[in-house]
Amino acid sequence: MATISVVISALNASQTLPRTLASVRWADEIIVIDNESTDDTVAIANKFKAKILTKENNPMLNVNKNFGFTKAKSEWILSLDSDEEIPEGLAAEIKIAIGATDTAGYWIPRKNIIFRRWIRHGLWWPDKQLRLFRRGSGKFPGKHVHEYLEVVGITGELNEPYIHYNYSSISQFIGKMDTIYTESEVAKHIQSGYQISWMDALRFPISDFIKIFFAQSGYKDGLHGLVLAILQAFYSFIVFAKLWERSKFVDIELNFPIVTRELHDRGKEIEYWTKTVEIETELNPLARVWKRFVRKLYAS
Repeated sequence: MATISVVISALNASQTLPRTLASVRWADEIIVIDNESTDDTVAIANKFKAKILTKENNPMLNVNKNFGFTKAKSEWILSLDSDEEIPEGLAAEIKIAIGATDTAGYWIPRKNIIFRRWIRHGLWWPDKQLRLFRRGSGKFPGKHVHEYLEVVGITGELNEPYIHYNYSSISQFIGKMDTIYTESEVAKHIQSGYQISWMDALRFPISDFIKIFFAQSGYKDGLHGLVLAILQAFYSFIVFAKLWERSKFVDIELNFPIVTRELHDRGKEIEYWTKTVEIETELNPLARVWKRFVRKLYAS
């Protein structure tokens, strides 16, 4: 029977780690990479008889995860964060899946709980992640905090989701956005040779809002969907603002007619998507035909 190691990266995770560890008691080995925690993280890991490896906290989070993978002894590895949980249904599916002989890894849907609710649209569902893989066949590139794990070989997909207890407060969202995620995003843009353009101050946030709230049906999550789409737009604006900061706040004159045209174009785009939602939610067939005709006015 195939064996499995669970590798968990943790930093000051005393509030969430017990739930994570309890959900993987069935694993053959549990490894906790402690990133210099100052709370009870290590004591909790000891309580669950996990193998504890301490590493210097690295802003590039996935570097320490890769280190943990090299210490696993089982045939398969399941990579988790300390705020994630494996439900019983997924555990059963994993035990069956690792018996396959031709698969190197599996994508698993991730169920994000944000502000006390399962978010079913936007960026957050099904949010598939490659977390289960054969030892020696997978690792993170170590270039970006939101990167996917890379596996050499054939990959499959599991049906049951794991649970991610994501943001529990607005302050947590803003804090991680400022200190971790936008910093990584800025570094990625700079490495790609990005050149500052004032129009991106408008395009970054507006495009993200339209994509998440309209194209990815974030509006179906109600106020949660609206707030998250706005927060993600703010995230994109902060990325631009930090890129501007890295350019030493270069002084760029604005051509106001171009600003006006840019805002007008983005307004038309929002109107187009607003009409699209109205069409999708309209029950009257004739009214739906009329709304499709009206939407064409905003298509160009």
